[in-house]
Amino acid sequence: MLSVLVTGATSGIGLTIATKLHERGFKVFGTSRFPEKYQQKLPFPLLPLDITSEESVNRCVAAFSARSPVIDVLINNAGMLVSGSAEGTSLDEARQQLDANFWGTVMLTRAILPRMRQQRKGRIITIGSVAGLIGVPFQSYYAASKHAIEGFFKSLRFEVAPFNIDVSVIEPGFFKTNLEQTNEPARSTIPDYEVSQKNALRIFAKSIQKAPTPEPVAEVTLKVIQASRPRFSYHVGSEAKLLPLLQFMSYRFFEWGARRKFKSA
Repeated sequence: MLSVLVTGATSGIGLTIATKLHERGFKVFGTSRFPEKYQQKLPFPLLPLDITSEESVNRCVAAFSARSPVIDVLINNAGMLVSGSAEGTSLDEARQQLDANFWGTVMLTRAILPRMRQQRKGRIITIGSVAGLIGVPFQSYYAASKHAIEGFFKSLRFEVAPFNIDVSVIEPGFFKTNLEQTNEPARSTIPDYEVSQKNALRIFAKSIQKAPTPEPVAEVTLKVIQASRPRFSYHVGSEAKLLPLLQFMSYRFFEWGARRKFKSA
């Protein structure tokens, strides 16, 4: 029975992944900032974790170690969204975004790696985003955090391969999650950006509302765990497959379409 730690396991993609793995017989541990709020509703145990706190990360890993002698799979999923223009978002808000999505993920991964090295095995799977592959207007710091994840884990994959540790990033497109609810708009707004920003965020909200549920992401996660030689990158959803290709092959067309859509929405 493989032992799995899933961060952000109380809603959206994290909950779907944790539930599926639990149903498939994995020994699943989830994390939440408020485990007592959700534990009675879930079939797997929750460990307290504030992904932005190094002390909380270390306590979470210690609690996990006390309950499981082995860590087979780490699934980095916890995160949040700060939206707003790059110019109008304060540096404190930008740091909050990077702390939650990038540095928190890095801290937890670093805390888990010594055990995986000692075991000479392990699998690290991080839920990235199509935003880590393309530019997203009015989500510049969110996109930056997801691009940083791509670069960090792409490099880490080479470093830990000799220890039989596999590293993969799953890049979903639009799926029904709580990302819109966790959206924290920048407190400051600049009038010149207001119309474009309002249109862009409205399109984003509609895309989430119309999107399918995240079962495909959970299915791909299971596929990565079971693969004998997992790849680094897994695109999930039509947007994740089409938009990076479109932006790469014809950036001017991609940019023209985005400009037209946001202004006329």
